[in-house]
Amino acid sequence: MRYRKLGRTNWDVSEIGYGAWGIGGTQWRGGSDYDALAALRQAIDLGLNFIDTALAYGDGHSEALVGQVVREAGKKIYIASKIPPMNRLWPARRGIGIEQVFPSRYILESTERSLKNLGREQIDLQQLHVWNPEWADSEEWRRAVEDLKQSGKIRAFGVSINDHDPDSALGIVETGLVDAVQVIYNIFDQSAERSLFPLCLERKIGVLARVPLDEGGLAGTICADTEFEPGDFRAFYFYGDRKRQVEERVRALQRDLGGVAANLPTIALRFCLSHPAVTTVIPGMRTLRHAAANCAVSEMGELDAETIRKLRTHAWVRNFYS
Repeated sequence: MRYRKLGRTNWDVSEIGYGAWGIGGTQWRGGSDYDALAALRQAIDLGLNFIDTALAYGDGHSEALVGQVVREAGKKIYIASKIPPMNRLWPARRGIGIEQVFPSRYILESTERSLKNLGREQIDLQQLHVWNPEWADSEEWRRAVEDLKQSGKIRAFGVSINDHDPDSALGIVETGLVDAVQVIYNIFDQSAERSLFPLCLERKIGVLARVPLDEGGLAGTICADTEFEPGDFRAFYFYGDRKRQVEERVRALQRDLGGVAANLPTIALRFCLSHPAVTTVIPGMRTLRHAAANCAVSEMGELDAETIRKLRTHAWVRNFYS
């Protein structure tokens, strides 16, 4: 496993982090706590030291599992969590004031809940789970973040950017008050490269690349007749004709990649790590097999220029979250 500095924090975090949404037990179906704990332990044994979870993932269940494994680990593991919007609207809606979404009191109370779930006295990186650029100058979040840092409840602060809207975070990055941003970045959605990544490099802001496998689309296993369990998030994400669209896009991608097509998830993760702005990429991994395969990607290094050139042509502008 290789490590990169998380912005100005001077933390050495693993290039492959652990995205813990899938182990919350509600929106991603078909897993078990037993497998989740085993996968987490396996990833840590392989050098992973960064885990991203959230209070909203199973109403704290993901945080509880993460806390259990980290307490057992016996070494430094960086934990990032997220505060859900008080109005429970993902993504944030323009025109709704921060007082309805992240009032200071609510930010403090949610952080206390996460600390209790995790069984910790401090969260390394606390984040707002949605972001609206209209809030950049608000004292609500600024005051709460200052209080949390001064009290030692958090070490660093960031935001998780709205779906497919990386430019919405340019304003808050400009404030100099965030240590990291979490953004969708993958072969299909390369939009963060345009403005956000250059600014993060300039300001030394950490970047967490989320959804690197497009919620499973870039795993190469989705086809037109794929079915998911009732209530599984992916049944919505890939509803209607979307599975067929993904299958066609992936086939075109595999044709361009030629001999490396069998390792599409590996290529997808290496694509993310090939950009110098990215600190860590945070795929979900609910099985031992996925933990081993994903963690091995770090040692493979960045992709060559020709492969990157081919992947550039497969950017796909769309929003399956809507």
